[in-house]
Amino acid sequence: MYAGAAARGPAARTEAFAGALLAEIALRADAADAAFGRDRAPLRTVYLGGGTPTLLPSSSVATILGLVRARFGIADGAEVTIESNPGPDERGVASELVAAGVSRLSLGAQAMDAGMLRRLGRRHRPADVAAAVREARAGGIASVSVDLLYDVPGQSAEAWSATLDAAIDLGVDHVSAYALTLDDPDAEGLTGPTGDHLPTTAGARRWRTVAAGQQDEERAAAQYRLAVERLAAAGLRGYEISNWGRPGHESQHNLVYWRREPYEAVGPGSHAFDGVTRRWNAARLPGYLAALAPAGGGAPVLPPGGSGMVDEAGAAAEAVILGLRLDEGLARDVAEAGPLAPHLAWAFGNGLLEAVSGAGGERVRLTTDGRLLSNELLARLV
Repeated sequence: MYAGAAARGPAARTEAFAGALLAEIALRADAADAAFGRDRAPLRTVYLGGGTPTLLPSSSVATILGLVRARFGIADGAEVTIESNPGPDERGVASELVAAGVSRLSLGAQAMDAGMLRRLGRRHRPADVAAAVREARAGGIASVSVDLLYDVPGQSAEAWSATLDAAIDLGVDHVSAYALTLDDPDAEGLTGPTGDHLPTTAGARRWRTVAAGQQDEERAAAQYRLAVERLAAAGLRGYEISNWGRPGHESQHNLVYWRREPYEAVGPGSHAFDGVTRRWNAARLPGYLAALAPAGGGAPVLPPGGSGMVDEAGAAAEAVILGLRLDEGLARDVAEAGPLAPHLAWAFGNGLLEAVSGAGGERVRLTTDGRLLSNELLARLV
């Protein structure tokens, strides 16, 4: 989440950030102990991300995971993911990360084309992605994922095809492919003192304004279809709208989100869910540090943020929206009894949904066309 002077150089605040994160882990664990007792199930997944946590020393990663293990428990065989950029000074040391407990690496490759990387303002080059994958394998990381972007201004069909081929040739276990999104969090009111997004810089705003005018829905659809075909042919299953994995390498952590299961979260801009209430931390680092590492040595307190309860209707809509993101879809009886029911005939008639046989009976899921037009369908539910 943080870059530039906050992450590198003499003004870097990584040490202060790591200390504040440990303080929040302890406070959240205290709350979990009080609510559920200490004899609760250990975590099945841990995800270090939302930025470039490999900018922290490996020793700090080990300390963080050690405290999570001590206070929350981490199950044997748990999926422990860390996000990383592929640049040589950003990707960390794979063997040290494995020693700290990491089992899965998520690389922010974004493109395998030097021109596209420059356009996106990325510091790394395609060769760095290949080197990062090699080092991860040599260091013992069991599962490697890459993030890719499509519908980037100036991205030709040939360039996107070459990026997919290059990722496949690296032998990665998982690919996340996202259309470039150019939302305006400032206009959406998400960047205030308790907002979960950082304000957009003037330079980034100018770039987004220009880029938004160069995006193309037909190009995006064609590039998505190519990803569906190419990744499936390479043995990666499209288990979620934007995610493909080899058998056994699906992101277990993200499946928790999509299956609407509870999860804890710490850090600036993080989101948590207990099954009823969604909670978030404010994204701004100064407020986070002031609460958890107060000047003068005062006791840490929970950081600023907000929360909101999900009512029964909202929970039903969430279950459908999240369930339809997955290729396993929804049980037919669930679809026919919930908020999707009035729209089923329309969706089937327009080729957006299909019925398939699954465990426990017939299920309903999005077709490829449905995935491309999912926003139109899901907007009817909220």
